[in-house]
Amino acid sequence: MDNTLLISLSHQIASYRSMDVIANNIANVSTPAFQREEPTFQEYIVNVAPAEGQVGTQSLSFVQDTGLVRDLSEGRLTTTGAPFDMAIHGNGYFVVQTANGDRYTRDGHFTLNESGQIVTSNGDTVQGDGGPITITPDDGDVHIAADGTVSGKTGQIGRMRVVDFQNPRLLVKEGASLYATDQSPVTADNFKLQSGMLETSNVEPVIEIAHMIEVMRAYQATATLTQSQEDLMRQAIDKLGSM
Repeated sequence: MDNTLLISLSHQIASYRSMDVIANNIANVSTPAFQREEPTFQEYIVNVAPAEGQVGTQSLSFVQDTGLVRDLSEGRLTTTGAPFDMAIHGNGYFVVQTANGDRYTRDGHFTLNESGQIVTSNGDTVQGDGGPITITPDDGDVHIAADGTVSGKTGQIGRMRVVDFQNPRLLVKEGASLYATDQSPVTADNFKLQSGMLETSNVEPVIEIAHMIEVMRAYQATATLTQSQEDLMRQAIDKLGSM
């Protein structure tokens, strides 16, 4: 395949990748605590021998996908009034016990299960400093303080476990707003829990749509280049065939 077509193909793949990430961001604009993602690319240089009529080594510039960068900025906090909804203002993640081990999330949309334990919308147990937090009817109205302390009529029930990591960008997304990591969690100290509130997605739809338009224009420009190269090749073949 002609080098020009290969280079154009790498640009088109990069545009397709960007569009896929933007679409996922927009699809999750209403997902609590969703953190927008952005693809990262770098230039990949390949040195090739000169073609006929060229002098010296020729450098070809391709686009290489190097992964995703997650925007860790905090989303806006919105009031829900639900007694066990919690939003983390500041740094930190809730700890959730799943069938695959501890996982971490900033989505604080919690409820109580049949046993009175605080759980996620998927039924996974949310961890306190001493394990699962269980609410009983004797506890009456439950209050959750800014430091995560859960208390009721009978006194302190437990304390929400909020942890942080040396490099939160290394957290691996698993779905259902859960993250996994090999890093050792440490107790977060720069946060405040907001009871009866949820953190919204930090995706700004207008900005994402603007990015989408930019990517579409870049893809169109590359597609035009590819089409022009194909037209030149077709014309050359036609002229050779008529000789």
